[in-house]
Amino acid sequence: MRAPSLGSTILVAMVAIAAAAIGAVISRSIPPSGEAKAATPVPVGGHPNFSGIWQANNEANWDLQAHAALPAAVTQPGVYPYEYARVPAAPVLALGAAGAVPGSLGVVQDDGQIPYKPEALAKKKENADNWIDRDPELKCYLPGTPRAMYMPFPFQITQSTNQVHIAYDFSNTARTIHMDKVEGPPDDTWMGHSVGRWEGDTLVVDVTNFNDRTWFDRAGNYHSAALHLTERYTMKSPDVIWYEVTIEDPEVFTKPWKIAMPLYRRAEPNIQLLEFRCNEFAEEFMYGSLRKQQLVKHWEGDTITVDITRKVPEGDRFYEWYGR
Repeated sequence: MRAPSLGSTILVAMVAIAAAAIGAVISRSIPPSGEAKAATPVPVGGHPNFSGIWQANNEANWDLQAHAALPAAVTQPGVYPYEYARVPAAPVLALGAAGAVPGSLGVVQDDGQIPYKPEALAKKKENADNWIDRDPELKCYLPGTPRAMYMPFPFQITQSTNQVHIAYDFSNTARTIHMDKVEGPPDDTWMGHSVGRWEGDTLVVDVTNFNDRTWFDRAGNYHSAALHLTERYTMKSPDVIWYEVTIEDPEVFTKPWKIAMPLYRRAEPNIQLLEFRCNEFAEEFMYGSLRKQQLVKHWEGDTITVDITRKVPEGDRFYEWYGR
């Protein structure tokens, strides 16, 4: 038998290498079983398509600013009179580490500071000290804008040529970004009135007509009804939106300031927006004191016993009316 020539040997080797390379490319292009294959969204009207289910992955809902980890959102003095030595307050003591506040590098841009007026900063600190009584999130009120964008819940964007609809998991909240001129609402709103425009591939949204009932986070950062937001949505990749907000409120802040963060596409194959109708979850918390017989008043575990005494807020018109 005649031995193969050097040329034929090299040809066979080259074919084998090419086949192996093609096989490797094919194997990388086929996602494992159960894994969603990323798809580039089809543009809408020549603009990036933001449609999909998204979620922030940060600690901004706890506090927009950089902060160290804390033992709880509400604390009280411990053995030593230092801020770092404070301990969880009684209402959250039984939560242990689950009630702790994770640390964060913050999402406030530039110097990382929120430019409060002196009297407004005092109110912000008072809000933080009274978080359980004052944070609208605990009562399942509508979260407001921009807070709804970075709460630890997903939201769904549905984009058309003249409207962008955003549906939020928390409290079944929703808002519409109008891409054409429309009349504003007849009264101030929780989520604001949103009017959008395109600057290149960036969706820019002016949000106005707010009430003063919402907070920016659990740390007591707040605003007045004069709040004006300028949101900027920029598609950084098929699965990442860069979200920036310029915040203006001359009644509370000395100058405009900005927050920014990425929003990530939820890529599970069966992802869908579920309902978190939290109103009923907050009923006992908010209105339990209206019962003739107190329902929740005692809890006992292995390491702690909690007794609850309901208290009617002084001067609350609802309680006064209901108790007649």
